[in-house]
Amino acid sequence: MASGSGIALKTFNLANDIKDLNAQDEIFKFDPVENRRINNERPWARDPRYFQVCKISAVALIKMAIHARSGVPYEIMGIMQGKVVGRSLVVIDSFALPVQGTETRVNAQNEANEYMVQYVQGSEQVSRLENAIGWYHSHPGYGCWLSGIDVNTQMQNQKFQDPFVAVVIDPNRTISAGKVDIGAFRTYPENYTPADSGSSEYQSIPLNKIEDFGVHANQYYPLEVQIFKSSLDSELLGLLWNKYWVNTLSQSALISNRAYAANQLSDLHQKLTKAQTSLPSTRPPAPILIDEKAVIKQKPQDKNQESALSKAVKDSDKIASEAQHGLIAQVLKDIIFSSRLGAGSGAAAASVGDIVDTAMSIG
Repeated sequence: MASGSGIALKTFNLANDIKDLNAQDEIFKFDPVENRRINNERPWARDPRYFQVCKISAVALIKMAIHARSGVPYEIMGIMQGKVVGRSLVVIDSFALPVQGTETRVNAQNEANEYMVQYVQGSEQVSRLENAIGWYHSHPGYGCWLSGIDVNTQMQNQKFQDPFVAVVIDPNRTISAGKVDIGAFRTYPENYTPADSGSSEYQSIPLNKIEDFGVHANQYYPLEVQIFKSSLDSELLGLLWNKYWVNTLSQSALISNRAYAANQLSDLHQKLTKAQTSLPSTRPPAPILIDEKAVIKQKPQDKNQESALSKAVKDSDKIASEAQHGLIAQVLKDIIFSSRLGAGSGAAAASVGDIVDTAMSIG
């Protein structure tokens, strides 16, 4: 777990912002009567966008994030247990599946399916009655979205064991960004065309994944991800903090994630090269005569060409920002924990203030 301690404590910091812990304890109670009623009514069968929120417990998120980080550079896969509350899918717990993943895909075979059935049956024997509410897997370094294989998998899950949600975690971007990079998705029914396929928030997609991302983008929609924790979760997170805070402070995102950073720079170079070759010539157009007046007709700009360059600029900003944050973290650690002889506390405090001011200006 040492390799995943950093990602665990990033989850701890995220969940630590949640208020009213005792009020969250109620969400862990499982009501069999209410569960039977909502599954009999099945309102999600009539509304393709019925579910809007995916609520994930802090402990389940930590287990998923550590599992995702342990598999880098390969994809991993697991199952989530939970229930339906209104228009929300609530994830109470999660467990890993014994699957063999590659750098681009992961599929559950017969062994994983048998393991899942046995795990759920074992949970029922110890009075853990939550249903299998979804599956999670990782995209190491290329963002949270659904590929063609993921879309087909989720469609099959929604067809035979709905309600079901797909969660994607990017462990590499989590380390670089300093926060858990996660997304929750549900697919539309087959042959369904969404009324409005509005543009979602921009995310950096590697050049070799852009086509797969664009082809299937209108076959699913994202859910808002909310993290919650109970008083028991707080105790568990506190134990994790006490055990792994030294490992977390001693790690450097610039070192542990250097392969991902190098791949990001290589991908950015390819995107800039492609954008440069596709831009039109800068030579001014020749004037033409209209009603005996010389008029210069401007060629309409290609939106795809313009967006390719602007997206590459956004990607470069993201890479630079993540590198700056990593450097600032290292400088702060050096100032706080590596006090030099002869350096007064006043000088150290001034240095910390300068670094914080720099970080604020960058952010």
